[in-house]
Amino acid sequence: MRIILTLLAMIAFGFCSGQTGKIDSLKTPKELVADNGVLTVKFDLTRGGAISWISKSGSKLSLVNIADEGRYIQQSYYAGKSLDRKRDGQSPSWSPWAWNPIQVGDAFRNRARILDYKASKDTLYVKCIPMQWDMNNKPAEAEMEQWTFLDGNILKIRNRLTCHRTDQIYGDSLVRNQELPAVYPISALKNLYMYEGDSPFSNSPVKKLDVKNLSTGFWGRYEQVTENWMAFVDDTRFGMAVYNPICTMFLAGMAGVPDKDANDASTSYIAPIRNEILYKNSVYEYEYYILIGDLDAVRKQIYAIKNKL
Repeated sequence: MRIILTLLAMIAFGFCSGQTGKIDSLKTPKELVADNGVLTVKFDLTRGGAISWISKSGSKLSLVNIADEGRYIQQSYYAGKSLDRKRDGQSPSWSPWAWNPIQVGDAFRNRARILDYKASKDTLYVKCIPMQWDMNNKPAEAEMEQWTFLDGNILKIRNRLTCHRTDQIYGDSLVRNQELPAVYPISALKNLYMYEGDSPFSNSPVKKLDVKNLSTGFWGRYEQVTENWMAFVDDTRFGMAVYNPICTMFLAGMAGVPDKDANDASTSYIAPIRNEILYKNSVYEYEYYILIGDLDAVRKQIYAIKNKL
């Protein structure tokens, strides 16, 4: 694998390969850029190190929506009861709400704080203190870590959440849907595909779905995603696939209108989901893949990944 960090990022980081970035708010770069000649990928270090840009190498068109702190490609988890905490500064738009640490920042645009970052010849690593999405400037009692491996047109990503909650209000031991992860492609990727059937990984035809709009009340919910992936693509069938081998349930849809770009309010959305309990003191870890390219080609690559697992 070959990852090239931009010279600016390397100088700002103060290392070339395999060294740890010492966190200094005045010296920490705003982003880390990786380019392997196939894809350019950017990680926003002002927003928890979440993935803020994916494009073909050299392209000025990113496939990731970053219109607010709830977008990007990022970790997001849920635990405990949904509570009305408006007296404590909770956003009225997100009340009642569960304990919900997310990697980028909160609904008030306060941002997660980076604790560590590293880069080597084959791995990019970030660690942050996430924010509780619904609360105003309330860091979560947790840390998030993310390891990203860039191989051709494929991103393999390992995420870890470490919880050490001391709160007494949300409760514990409740099963919640977990976004593994939350992925926001641009709405120019407007055509949603998956395989839905009883013969997964047999090259049976994929299905183009009617895209559910968030304005109807919620994202589309799909409970028989038997090949563990969904993809948003453009009219040429080029786009982004999200593959999580442990998930057969997904959420997907669009907010706003199609044919918009990275900074527009309109966005597409995909999230593999799984029912899990996140205990107050626990570690949760999983891996997933982002694949960029032609729909048929990336499906073949997903098959190849599965055969190696």
